[in-house]
Amino acid sequence: MVTFGIPDQRMMQAPRIQFNLSPRRLFAMTNSSPLSPSKPGNHSTSIRPSNSYWKRSLIAFLTCICFAIASDAQQQILKDTTTPPVTDILDVGQRIFKIAEDTSESISEPSMSLLPVIGYNPSFGGVLGVNIVMGKQKGDPSNTGYSVYAFGVTYGTKGILTFQARHNVFQSQNKWNFQGNWQFSKYGLLDHGLGTGNDVLCAGQFSIGDYPITLPDSVFPIKYNYVRLFEKAYRKLGAHTYAGAGISFDIYDKVNDVLLTDTTITPHQFYSLKHGFNPGKYSANGILLAFQFNNREHPIRSYGGVYFDINLRFDQKWMGSTRNSIQLLYDFRKYWSLSKQNPEHVLAFWHWGSYLLSGELPYLEMPYTGSDTYNRSGRAYTIGYFRGPSYAYFETEYRYPITRNKLISGVVFMNFQTASNDALQSVYEGWNYGGGAGFRFLFQKKSRSAVCVDFSMGQCGSNGIFFGLNEVF
Repeated sequence: MVTFGIPDQRMMQAPRIQFNLSPRRLFAMTNSSPLSPSKPGNHSTSIRPSNSYWKRSLIAFLTCICFAIASDAQQQILKDTTTPPVTDILDVGQRIFKIAEDTSESISEPSMSLLPVIGYNPSFGGVLGVNIVMGKQKGDPSNTGYSVYAFGVTYGTKGILTFQARHNVFQSQNKWNFQGNWQFSKYGLLDHGLGTGNDVLCAGQFSIGDYPITLPDSVFPIKYNYVRLFEKAYRKLGAHTYAGAGISFDIYDKVNDVLLTDTTITPHQFYSLKHGFNPGKYSANGILLAFQFNNREHPIRSYGGVYFDINLRFDQKWMGSTRNSIQLLYDFRKYWSLSKQNPEHVLAFWHWGSYLLSGELPYLEMPYTGSDTYNRSGRAYTIGYFRGPSYAYFETEYRYPITRNKLISGVVFMNFQTASNDALQSVYEGWNYGGGAGFRFLFQKKSRSAVCVDFSMGQCGSNGIFFGLNEVF
């Protein structure tokens, strides 16, 4: 399958693979210990991993984040002083077709970037779609963040359909910040079991835009309907600090393990029965309490600053959730400009984490590769490759201009991810990594939007070419 533009996240269904999975191999994919699994349906006897190590690691990371925020609170972001004038793809098109160029420096007018999704796969036929990112400055740029809206629609001729709308909106003077993610989908993903650092999870595959063109035996396709309604509102407290709350409804229905038979059980089915979940449908609905520090000078392509968003999520049965649970989630990003003359030389760091503090999560609701807001983490692996009750992701990237007019730039990156499983392995005990390089083609200089093409390699023979609109983080 060949895909152009940004492929719609997690929308894949694999051809049926005929094989029987031994109980020993299945247990290895959901546990890291050769202990006997609990009897299906008895979720009160599940083995809990020792959590003292990951709790100490978490405290250490959060302490480092606090120091980074304190040292960055007064940072002044440098302005770009390089010449010649910046050129984007729109400028090139205007010159080719002899259209008068827009020389205005104003960013008050809305901006829009668009990429198509075009592909074909025998499992779900032809795939057509579009991804659109829009931006607008709703106040004075000196004290108001840049608002971003993202829309995506994808249709497959064999039953795949997704509508998704996301937004990050700043009102004048940043008095209010609204973040949301609304999604209505009928699609699937390729599951590899729980945990990281386990050779049994290996599935060598080459992907083009998140669609693998080979399907090893260790892959378990899952099809389902998914509805997500997520909204948070933040009120400004100080110069760069905000406090807020929100709600999230994540509803899974008509869950179908494609390879499930009378003689073959899948990791999803095994986990669901073990913990007393209905494998066919479940929900994770709850409320969120949040705190945010944000002094990035731009949300799409930042040259400096810190973004830190930390949340406590309480899934509650009275809201329709299948189980009660408490999670700690946070997103930390730090940017260093390495050149006074050209601030586009940037070293960037990203840490995203989700930790289950109490209760139990449905299988598909566990954090996974690519479960960040824009599903961009984990380059080298397809979305949903690794997952677990607790999950942490780390990435560092160096960004640099290639052409003097900034039309083309490049990146090199390295990422690490770790997840707990359903037995003795805690988060931070098993790891998988990936890395690579890529190009950026400046789409619109006013909004700094760019078309991204990345080449990445990971462990287990997993590698591919990944497309995107705007920086990964």
